[in-house]
This record gives sequence, C-alpha cells and structure tokens, in this order.
Amino acid sequence: MMTPPTESTAVVETRLAHEVHRAATTLLAEAALSPSVPLSALAQLRDFLVVNLRHHHATEDHDLWPRIIATAPAAAHELDSLSEEHERLDAALDQLAAVAVNGNEAGGNTSETARPGGNDDDTSDATVRAALHDAAVTVRDTVHDHLTHEEPILFPALRDHVSPAEWEDFSQRVIASTPPVAGHLMVGFLDEVGTPAEVELVLSGLPEPVRPLVPVMRLQAATDLGVLRGIGA
Repeated sequence: MMTPPTESTAVVETRLAHEVHRAATTLLAEAALSPSVPLSALAQLRDFLVVNLRHHHATEDHDLWPRIIATAPAAAHELDSLSEEHERLDAALDQLAAVAVNGNEAGGNTSETARPGGNDDDTSDATVRAALHDAAVTVRDTVHDHLTHEEPILFPALRDHVSPAEWEDFSQRVIASTPPVAGHLMVGFLDEVGTPAEVELVLSGLPEPVRPLVPVMRLQAATDLGVLRGIGA
C-alpha cells in the first residue's frame, strides 16, 4: 500500500518537476562525452530538456506568478527576480538547442559511426559531443543554481497563496499545453526522483486517453535512459 504524500499537491508536483530538471540536465552533461551513447539518444534528451524547461518557465512567468501576486502582491519583487533568471536560462537553452547533434541539423554532416580507415567522422563526432557537453554543462549549472534560489521562495508561496482549486486549474493548463516531445522520458525521470505515491499523484493528472499508455512509456523510458547511461547501448 502506497503512503500518500503529506505535502500539498502543488508542492509535490513542483518539487518533482524540479528534481526531473536536475536529473535530466545532469544526465545530458555526463552522457554527452561518452562515445558509447548514440548521438540520436543525446538529441532526444536535449530536445526534451529544451522544450520542457522553456514551457515550465513560461507557465510560471505568465500564469503561476500572476496567480500568486493576485493574493500576495508583496511577492512580486521576488517573483520578478526569478523571471529574470528564466531569461538567462533561455539564453543558455538557445545555445544548447543550436548544437547540431544530428547530421540534418544546421547543415551538419555528423555520423554516429566512423568510416573504416578514416578519422573525419571521429573528429566530427568528438567536436559535436564537446560542443554539446559545454552547452549542457552551462544549462545544468544554471538550472541547479536557479532552483536553489527559487525553491525557498516558491514552495512557501504555493503553500500559503495558491488554493487547491487554483493549482488544479494551473496544473491542467500546463498539461494541456506541454509540447509532445519525448514525453516518455518524463515518466522515466519521475520514477527515479519520486516515491510511487508521488508519481501516481502527478500522473493522475494526465488526460484519460494517455493514462493507459503510461506502462509502455515507462518501459521505453527505461530503455532510453539505460542507453544514455551506457547500459545496453
């Protein structure tokens, strides 16, 4: 029997989202330099991160912050400072998104395997991985520093100034507008960072047509995350 979370739904869902961002940014930075990890797997994780981080911060800036400020106007200054950090993160995400991980990106000609007897593809592969690593490290460090600053401000605000009904409305808006990019990775990361009860709480908000797909998404995520960690690559 699962023990239900003791924190509010708003805090649980936000904390798990943050832990996913910490885990995913760390994994990309670590996996980027590993020759055993296919570039396609790195590209998928990179795209997942860019899309989800942008969406997460946009919904905070344009939807969640106004809800909090409507109840607690004095919070505006601190929330504005968090939005400024979001802008700096967007710049780091621009750099990460610009790395031509796949051969068809930005006119690149990157191959995932070297040609026999040649070094051109080896050099190209190493160059791409180095560029991806550098950009991923910047995003990782920016995200981790931002969350360290944000959580002491946001968690109390969620507890004190966002009602369960307000959070339910906000959460459903977030789910409905989340771009469908490698969504199975979110399920996999949630399983890693949350308790079964916390993960079930988060996934219970998925639209009914999606919920039966969760077991398949979970299996696919386990495979893809294993590849990124050099397990079964």
